[in-house]
Amino acid sequence: MAGNSFGTLFNVTTFGESHGAAIGGVIDGCPAGIHLDTDKIQLELNRRKPGQSAIVTQRKEPDEVVFYSGLFEGKTTGTPIGFAIHNTNQKSHDYGHIKDSYRPSHADYVYDQKYGFRDYRGGGRSSARETASRVVAGSIAKQFLSDIKFTAFVSAVGPLKMEKPYQELDFDAIEKNPVRCADPDMAEQMEQYIRQIRKEGDTVGGVITCVIQNVPVGLGEPAFDKLHAELGKAMLSINAVKGFEYGSGFDGSQMKGSQHNDPFNTDGTTKSNRSGGIQGGISNGMDIYFSVAFKPVATVMQAQNTIDNKGQEVVMEGKGRHDPCVVPRAVPIVEAMAALVLADFNLLSRTNKI
Repeated sequence: MAGNSFGTLFNVTTFGESHGAAIGGVIDGCPAGIHLDTDKIQLELNRRKPGQSAIVTQRKEPDEVVFYSGLFEGKTTGTPIGFAIHNTNQKSHDYGHIKDSYRPSHADYVYDQKYGFRDYRGGGRSSARETASRVVAGSIAKQFLSDIKFTAFVSAVGPLKMEKPYQELDFDAIEKNPVRCADPDMAEQMEQYIRQIRKEGDTVGGVITCVIQNVPVGLGEPAFDKLHAELGKAMLSINAVKGFEYGSGFDGSQMKGSQHNDPFNTDGTTKSNRSGGIQGGISNGMDIYFSVAFKPVATVMQAQNTIDNKGQEVVMEGKGRHDPCVVPRAVPIVEAMAALVLADFNLLSRTNKI
């Protein structure tokens, strides 16, 4: 299987399956001498782990990361950083009913066709459990980029959508509710809606917005490796993501150029920021902001028509422990992938000029 690595200079390769012994990764290219706060890394994992509230999957995994290389006396050595997160709460028997059948909108069918074999226990390599490794790597990237602030939050769940611009939000409110919405009133509505959806045996999608602040000018490598293109690739590599937009996004397509342009101030900043902090594929020093759309979780606790590996029509129903809505736990994943992109471009930018 190819495609398990991300990044050019700051590079991470992940390994493992949902119901294997462990998941983990190797980070190559992280500069030496960075003091790593492992408690902060564990905190990021705790934000992503299952079982943290009543509106997420009740699988109980401590998700404790163990480092095997690349650290000495609390600092990076410049050598590959190897780590693992051991799986401790597997219930593989929950998936026995899909051994020979393909779940609708899952990767079951395409994995079987591509490789001639698949791990049906939780989806194997296609499981979103792989993203825990990304969170570890992203947390290290955040500490490398200590001056840059990454803030993601849930801005929509199903039909419920925040209308306030991010400049008017209190980011301190994000971790004070299980939905991780920056608006307390909307967070309550979203939580009740997710609970309702769960009782129905169904699932719902949502949107995560991310704001990156204190970004220096000059990150991004045109023409094919534009900053927004790499951010888009990073976000679209996350399980269940169906869309990405930055700055004015699709709304910008309805505006005139005279309305959409970002006039400059004398200090190089802009009076508006419809560009989303990126112009010509390069960061311009303004806040970078983007939104990521997640589909509803494909496993629903309802009967669905599907086919088995012999092409016969069968009926199946979801079993086990699954998220009714993925976005609350995906917030740290979005931040992590954004940090990996900027860490890579930060190192690349050092080669641009004397």
